[in-house]
Amino acid sequence: MNTNASLRFAKPFGAAALLVVAMLFGAPSHAADAPPIPDTLQQRIAACTTCHGVHGEGTPGSGYFPRLAGKPAAYLARQMQDFQNGLRKYAPMEYTVRQLSPAYMQEIAEYFAAQQVPYSRSPLPPVSAATLQRGEQLVSKGDPANKIPACASCHGSQLTGVQPSTPGLVGLPYDYLSAQLGSWRTHTRGTVAPDCMAVVANRLSDSDITAVAAALASRQPPADTHAQAAGSVTPPLACGVLGATGDGT
Repeated sequence: MNTNASLRFAKPFGAAALLVVAMLFGAPSHAADAPPIPDTLQQRIAACTTCHGVHGEGTPGSGYFPRLAGKPAAYLARQMQDFQNGLRKYAPMEYTVRQLSPAYMQEIAEYFAAQQVPYSRSPLPPVSAATLQRGEQLVSKGDPANKIPACASCHGSQLTGVQPSTPGLVGLPYDYLSAQLGSWRTHTRGTVAPDCMAVVANRLSDSDITAVAAALASRQPPADTHAQAAGSVTPPLACGVLGATGDGT
């Protein structure tokens, strides 16, 4: 993987990003002639659905806009807070959430958490069988010699996430997964301390990031894609969102 993988996440800056900014700040207009904006949830999430889909299904074909549907509400709310607080960097998202109240963000998070829509597979780059095998090892078993825990040890045995705030990884595009792991390494993505994903990402080699992203993106979603119950896993690292025991404290 190119070590500048996180920079690839800037590619979506284009028509969609400009539309988001326009929706947020508006274009010059005659306010007196403009119809009133309805105060509805659908209007409130319009900036979100422009990129992430009407039901938060994501845009697998783009490779960059992740699925929001069905992810734990606490996780989604935390991501908005991280963008708002400068812990996670992506200009359109930072603009989107800048003026939102905690209650507003929680309402948005609960909407997308409640959505249940089919998963779509995203394109995979050409990778070798050995790369996929290495990725599956890291996803399922980790690499104890390099102190790399298995993805499944935090994200659940089916990688569908764990309540209250660990996201699912199945159904995410390869480019997004690769870019986000790179972002943790370059400190353009973070969360409240202790940030366990930053620790894990910095233990992965470039080739490991390629392998993990490919293995996750190639997985078929299980029949039950709901996040596992709280307490069903005990994370091997202390995480700022989950707490040392995975109980949210």
